[in-house]
This record gives sequence, structure tokens and C-alpha cells, in this order.
Amino acid sequence: RFVFPLLVLAAPPGVAWSEECPSSPDHTESISAVIAQIQDVGNEAEAQTFSNQLWEFWTDAPDESAQAVLDRGMTRRNAWDLLGAIEDFDKLVAYCPSYAEGYNQRAFAHYLRQDFQSALPDLDKAIELSPNHVAAISGRALTLLGLQRVDEAREALSQALELNPWLSERHLMAPGGPLAVPGEDI
Repeated sequence: RFVFPLLVLAAPPGVAWSEECPSSPDHTESISAVIAQIQDVGNEAEAQTFSNQLWEFWTDAPDESAQAVLDRGMTRRNAWDLLGAIEDFDKLVAYCPSYAEGYNQRAFAHYLRQDFQSALPDLDKAIELSPNHVAAISGRALTLLGLQRVDEAREALSQALELNPWLSERHLMAPGGPLAVPGEDI
């Protein structure tokens, strides 16, 4: 098995990879409960509090090593070191291929580079692994819009808005927005 020695070299300083990534924490029930709470709130500010809780679940990596790489990649992305971030997320996905957030974060870095073709498969994989990942679903909508696949983008954003009707991207569906249904008021 040649993957393990390569991953040891790729681990951040002070972090040792285990041979295999453990299973991702199962936050399915908690995520569903938070989504139900988001759907019941009366305003965007209240919804944002619950949305922040979702991020806590999504960014809970399978182990300390994966968490360190995720955190470093997100820090690099926030500093606009997008290629460095993608490099970290590549390592994370290779180590933890069943962890949805590795794919979602790599897709976001690709999206910021306007490399929509590279972002889309990662978003599809993140959604496959975490079907209620509202951020990945809305990210998929934005990516499809970037690819000028408007009907698919509208469908993806509709799915995301069913889960969280307070998403900031909802304005894209408003009359006059790029994803508005022609002739239909929302």
C-alpha cells in the first residue's frame, strides 16, 4: 500500500496521519433538527444562528489530523491562497474520501477561482455523502449559474431553499433575478 507513506509526508507539521481515516461523525439527526428549526424561524437573523450550528456539524472532521488539514485549508482559502487551499483539500479528500466537507471546501476554492467545471463534481460528491448539506446544494446552484446552466441552477437553489428558506441566495429567485422563473412572481 503506497498511499500511507505519501500521506505521512503530506500531513501538516505536528500532525501524524493514522493509516485510515475513521468514519465521519454522524450528525444526520442533529442536522435534520436544526434544519427544522430554521424552517420555523421568523427572520433571517434567527435563521443565521441555526445556520452557524450547521457549519459546526459539517466542519467536524473525522479525526484530529483531518481537522488540522481542513482548518489549514480553510485558513488558506480565507487568505485567498486558493491553490494552497486546494492542495490541502486534495490531501483531505485522499485521506478521508467519505467526509463530505473535504469535497465541499475544495469546490468552494475552485468556485472562487471561477473554475466551475472543477467545482461541480466535488459538490455532487459532497451532496451524495451529505444529502442535506444546504451550503453544498446552494453552492451547486451558484456553480451551475456560473456555467450558465440556468434551469439546473434554479432547480438546485429551489432544493436548498426548501431546506433553508432564509439563504442569502434566495434573492436570485426573486422577480428580475437571474434564476427567476419567467412570468412568475415569487
